[in-house]
This record gives sequence, structure tokens and C-alpha cells, in this order.
Amino acid sequence: MENLLYPLKFEPILKDKIWGGEKLNQYFSKDSNSKELGESWEISTVSGDISIVSNGRLKGESLQSLLEVYQRFLIGDMNYERFGNEFPLLIKFIDAKQDLSIQLHPDDELAKKRHNSFGKTEMWYVMQADENANLIVGFNQDMDKETYLKHLEDRTLTKILNFDKVKEGDTYFIEAGRVHAIGAGVLLAEIQQTSDVTYRVYDWDRVDAEGNERELHNDIAIDAFDFNMKDDFRVNYKKQKNISNEMVTCPFFTTNFIELDSELEKHNTYDSFIIYMCVDGEVEIITEDSTVKVSKGETVLIPAAFEKYNLKTKCAKLLEVYV
Repeated sequence: MENLLYPLKFEPILKDKIWGGEKLNQYFSKDSNSKELGESWEISTVSGDISIVSNGRLKGESLQSLLEVYQRFLIGDMNYERFGNEFPLLIKFIDAKQDLSIQLHPDDELAKKRHNSFGKTEMWYVMQADENANLIVGFNQDMDKETYLKHLEDRTLTKILNFDKVKEGDTYFIEAGRVHAIGAGVLLAEIQQTSDVTYRVYDWDRVDAEGNERELHNDIAIDAFDFNMKDDFRVNYKKQKNISNEMVTCPFFTTNFIELDSELEKHNTYDSFIIYMCVDGEVEIITEDSTVKVSKGETVLIPAAFEKYNLKTKCAKLLEVYV
């Protein structure tokens, strides 16, 4: 059965957002004329947004149906034991023309109880940032529930938030329970658990075309905060060429950074599918029976059944993701 699989690409699921822009089209040629294109969901099994294969023999099949048919050959033995027919990751590119809302996400326990969902721990890799663009991650001081609620009530929340000016290559690890927001002018890759549960706590007093503010979730968000988190969200990682450099390892995913300027033979020792997000250049993924090209702003999934393959390029930067 594994011989029927190959490196899989998917049709991007494009989402307009009140804060979106045009970079996903301009930089990555995502097929949209929208001036408010905020997200390109690259790999998803979120209900209502199931990825569809765009290449090869399985073109037109959904990722969910492939998981149900190929099971451990697609995601690995241990992952199939752990997740069954649920794909554990959601992969996105995000363009923020305006500031996103200040928000946080519940952990697995709370998300399961309230939403029958995974929690949402995630990470960001900045692909491009306008001058003086920033991200909000965490607080700029020790925080407790009472102090937070006082600033929320006084509409002075931004005074206690941590703003980081960012540039290409900056990477952040956003655990469930940590307050955060993507700032205007940032284009990034996002790797997260399969969840679309977001608790919005402040949205800059914005209104839509009808004059309505977006819904806030402060009544339930307060229970999702972890006010005791350390200031350890900035990811420092090596950039040695032609090897996998560890960026983030957590119970939900591992992400490595690979900068290539030659051909690299890879061996899958992880008992997992492997996802490559191409964040610069282009690369060919060569197996015994197939060659798949992945360009900047594209994503590919290598089924777990592949024990080895080659990455061939003259110049590329990749995020390598597995569980």
C-alpha cells in the first residue's frame, strides 16, 4: 500500500481577513485578487477546511480520506496510535497588513472540555517584515489575573504587553495560554496543532463595514491564561548549511531549519510524516519513483512510509516539521 504514496502537495485554502493584505499573492502567487487575503492554509483537516491533493495520481483526494485509507503508512505507527484518523497539525502562511487581534488559545485539556478540539500550541517563522513591524508575545512585566483584568477594564491592555520588532528569520514559540498577536507588516509561516479555537481579548476597537465590532471572548479567555509562563518564547537556532538545525521541539511537533546549497540525502528516522515549508528558493524532492518541485511559499507532505529521499537545490531554505 505504501508504494501508492508519494510526496503530496495540496490546494491552498485561502481566507480573507479584516486584517489581511496582498503579499500572499505578490510573494507566493496564491491565486486570489483579494486585497484582504490573510491566510493560506497549506495542510488542514479542520472541519469545513479539508486539504485536497493537487499533484500526482491522488490529485483531487482529500487529506482526510487518505488518512483513513493509508493510516500509519501516511503518518507513522506511533502517530496513528496517538491520533487515529485525526491529522495533528495545521500549516499556514499568514499576511498581516493590519494588526491582528490580541488573543490566546486554550490547552488540550480545556479545548477538549469546551470545544471537543485539540488545544493550540503554535510557532511562527518570520518570512518578511516591513520596517518597524512587530509581534506581540507575552507581557512586559510579571503578571497576575487581577492586574491583567484591571488593565483590560481600563482599556490599557497594550501598556502591559511585550512588543518585539522583528525581521526575516525571527522565530517564536507560542504555547497555549500565552497572549500574542501578529503585527501589521509581518508575513510569516505558522505551524500549529489542528485547532481553530481562538480567544480574542482585544481588537483595537475596529469595526466592520456595518459598524460592528468583532466578538471578544474575555469571559472564557481568562481561564485559558497561564500567567506564570517564562519569557522563553524567542527561538534561538543554528543555521549551519545542509543539515537539519533544531528550532522547536515540543510534545506537539518538532521543527528544524534547513538551508541548502547542494543535494542532501535524507533518512526518515522519526516514524512520522515530514512536512517541508519552503520559505526561500525552491527545491526538488526526489524519491525512487517521483520528483516533486516545491517553491517559496509552497508546502509538501512526505508520507511516513518513505524511509529515504533526496532534497536537490542550488539555494533554498526549508522548515522541516514532524510529530
